[in-house]
Parts: sequence; structure tokens; C-alpha cells
Amino acid sequence: MARLQGKVAFITGAAMGMGRATAELFAAEGARVAVTDFNEEAGRATAEAIAAQGGDAVFHPLDVSDERQVADAVARVVERWGTIDVLVNCAGVIGPDKQTHEVTEEEWDALFAVDVKGVFFATKHAVPHMIAQRSGSIVNFSSIYGLIGNDEFSPYHVAKGAVTMLTKQDAASYGQYNVRVNSVHPSTVLTPLVEGIANAFEGGLPAYERHMTSNQSIRRLGTPLDVAYAVLFLASDESSWVTGVNLPVDGGYTAR
Repeated sequence: MARLQGKVAFITGAAMGMGRATAELFAAEGARVAVTDFNEEAGRATAEAIAAQGGDAVFHPLDVSDERQVADAVARVVERWGTIDVLVNCAGVIGPDKQTHEVTEEEWDALFAVDVKGVFFATKHAVPHMIAQRSGSIVNFSSIYGLIGNDEFSPYHVAKGAVTMLTKQDAASYGQYNVRVNSVHPSTVLTPLVEGIANAFEGGLPAYERHMTSNQSIRRLGTPLDVAYAVLFLASDESSWVTGVNLPVDGGYTAR
């Protein structure tokens, strides 16, 4: 119950799903958590839920595609708690289900503004504080689609591939300051958004689960907590010699 005791965590996309599960788990493990998200109502609800369980959390509304907002949110968290020990870049969108030749410039730019520039902006403004204290952990949310290709959501694959490579590049760059950078790569996780898709699928959730896990070794959908525990390990001092790792959390999808 104290794997992050005394640490300050800044989490983007923390209002729902995997981001919320990570924020709640971090708080339960002793971290002070900055909950940030574009969705103000759900973000405040996450921070309030953490506080109701005795945790320490604050909410900051944040559009990660706006560098000024990111810089301001980081500065306010550092002013409140003195530093940032852990950065979790969870905010993301999936974008259009199109092949490359079908995607408009506007669609491409909108996706990359969140999924790639959002990670860049948060890292850019948080990492100087980690460099100054000679310690820190950054965990980026990529996807199995940042490791493999298929015939759907082409821009999303490319964006998550960029996050995969940014993770390795930043791990190589910042290790000299004892700042670690890793990424997690989930397959299909039963978030509120996915629940809605599953319930609308012909045959409902059981049929959707069979369909989506047919290439997995463990044939069930992931839960937000499955991913949150992987993030917790990478954020904690237990992984002090782990950096530059692109960790699939996918029920064995990429092993097959």
C-alpha cells in the first residue's frame, strides 16, 4: 500500500478508463496525484473519488494538444507539491478508421496533436524537474498498434508508433539523469467506451469478447486495472533498472 509513498504523479487522460484506474491505484499506493483531462466533469469526479478514499488528488482541466495549457498545469502542480516524480501520458484519441490514402490532413493533424504532441508537450515541461532532482519515471501509453500493423485505423498505428519510438529515444537521452522512460501497449481493454461498443455488437459483450480476443493467448478482455498495475510497476522504484521498455499488456496478443 505504499509503493509510491511520497511521490507526486502527473497523469493525463485521468478522467476515465485506464487513466482513472491508474490515478486511483497510484493514490492508494501513497502518491499525490494530479488528475488532468479535457473532460472536466469526469476529471473532477476522479479527484473527488480519490479524496473520498483518503487519497491526495487535485484536478486540472487540460487539453494536451495546447502547449500553454500543459506548461501551466505542470507549473501549478510543481508550485503545489514541489516537483513531479512520475509522469503518465495516458491521454489519447483513436481517430478515423481509414487507410492512409483516405485520411484528410485535418484528421491526421487532429490525431497527432493529441496522441503525439500531447506526449511531447507533457514530457518537455515535466522532465526538467526530474533532471533537477536526478530522478523520475515517465510512462507513456502506446498500444499494440504501436508495435504491429493491420488494415484498420492507419493514423492511430502511426501515432502510437511515434510514441513507441519517443519512449526509446527519451530513455536513451535522460538515463544519465536517472530519469526512466517506458511505455505500455494494451490490446482491447474493457473501458466505459469499449463497453458501449461491446453492448452494441451483435451478440453483445460475450460475442465481442470472443471476436476481439481470438488472437490472444489469454482469451479475455483486459481491465483498466490490469494496465494500471503495469504502469504502477514502471512508475515505482521497483523498476529502478528498467528503461526504454515497450511493455505489451495484451493477453499475449503480440506473442502469437
